[in-house]
Formats: sequence, structure tokens, C-alpha cells
Amino acid sequence: MRVSIDSDRCVSAGQCVMLAPDVFDQDDDGIVMLLQDEPPEDLHAVVRQSASLCPVRLIQLSE
Repeated sequence: MRVSIDSDRCVSAGQCVMLAPDVFDQDDDGIVMLLQDEPPEDLHAVVRQSASLCPVRLIQLSE
């Protein structure tokens, strides 16, 4: 799985960070940052969940 984000659209909800803190973080302004663009398989489920819960759908996944 490959993950990409469009942080310009981030509304700082933080749900992705709460679900997958090994993959996502937030800067001092609350904007999402990607820590791993190719997370290990054991994190794929939480990354998918993070993408589905993002209010502005800024997380893009490709297999």
C-alpha cells in the first residue's frame, strides 16, 4: 500500500493521527503530516479506516 495526502485541504480533525499514529502526525497548526508513505501490512487496516473517516478525504491510498 502507498499513502499520499493533500495536506493543503486538512481541517485538523486529527482522526487519522488517533487511529494510525505510526503513519500520521500533526504539525503545530494541526495540519496532518505523513510519517510513512508505505506502511507495513499490519497497519493497512487502520490506514484504510483513517482514510474513510477523514472529513475532507485528503488521504489517498493505492495498492
